[in-house]
Amino acid sequence: MSNHHKQISSPSFLINSLDKRRKDKTLRKLKIDYPSIDFSSNDYLGFSTQGILYNEINKLDSSIKIGSTGSRLISGNSSVYQELEQSIALFHQADSALIFNSGYDANLGLLSSVPQKGDLILSDELIHASLIDGIRLSYATHYKFQHNSIEALEALLVRHKETFKEIYIVVESVYSMDGDCAPLAAYVELCQKYGTHLIVDEAHAIGLFGEHGKGLCNELKIEKDCFARIYTYGKAMGCHGASVVGSIVLKDFLINFSRSFIYTTAMPEHSLLAIKAAYQLLQNTPQIAELKNNIRYFNSKITASSSFIESASSIHCKIVSGNQEVQMLEDTCWENKLFVKSIKSPTVKATQERVRICLHAFNTQQEINLLLSFIG
Repeated sequence: MSNHHKQISSPSFLINSLDKRRKDKTLRKLKIDYPSIDFSSNDYLGFSTQGILYNEINKLDSSIKIGSTGSRLISGNSSVYQELEQSIALFHQADSALIFNSGYDANLGLLSSVPQKGDLILSDELIHASLIDGIRLSYATHYKFQHNSIEALEALLVRHKETFKEIYIVVESVYSMDGDCAPLAAYVELCQKYGTHLIVDEAHAIGLFGEHGKGLCNELKIEKDCFARIYTYGKAMGCHGASVVGSIVLKDFLINFSRSFIYTTAMPEHSLLAIKAAYQLLQNTPQIAELKNNIRYFNSKITASSSFIESASSIHCKIVSGNQEVQMLEDTCWENKLFVKSIKSPTVKATQERVRICLHAFNTQQEINLLLSFIG
């Protein structure tokens, strides 16, 4: 008898977890029917959706391999990789750069391998899930500190400075859910005072802050004061992948001990050319100035009492307490062709649900005005 139509049973935990999400109206689903006015994608400069990156890539070598055939330690390495990493290190004023397949892989690989048993990781309470997962895989002790609080961080340093061999401070330069910036200069001072190592994820800062969009560390002139910086290419750069920049010792260590680097197929050369093209665009594109103008315009149109989190970045959030309430506001925007996303608990704390807006170089003032007429 054929069991072609036999249904495979699922563990009750899976079924119950999904049922709870449905009841709470927090069930995630994949969609493709996005509204036409984009205030949600990470393509801040429009390199991807506006065809800018496509045109730049076509100027480069077209005789490239489609696949990479293996990990970089086996058959996937190439001169394209090595030349690109040298240029990334030079651009970001570092001794070395190592490319990972994604920002998630870079954060996971860095934090799971570098901090050791007997070390301490102190991280901002709002760091990205990829950083959290890397820390969870580490053998180091871990404590969180209050978001952007210099005082809370220093209190932990005072308490633990004699207990641990090495201390790593893990922060983002621009936070993905709030859009606010870290007090990086103050963190550098603490690192110098207590002999600790600063790790900065620049995912949402590259392409906006600093000379030619080099990031917030560049704008604050603290690049040489960071133990490691992570630059992600799936945001303003409009492509894919990421790099960890730092010392030559750090790069050699990651090549030898970072599992998300060692045990994965290398990116194909087309992806590397996309990164190369995106870096070339950063150095002469008008889109950075256009994005900054839109951020200034947006901030000039909102009031201090309108529940927006203060932000100088591309990311802006309006707090709308309650999962159902924030979903209703998203639905209203979608009905009016405005692509914004509601961020619900438990992704953010209960009562801190919000509509998350990403501003782009290609958004018009009329589009911004239309958006604010519904959510402002």
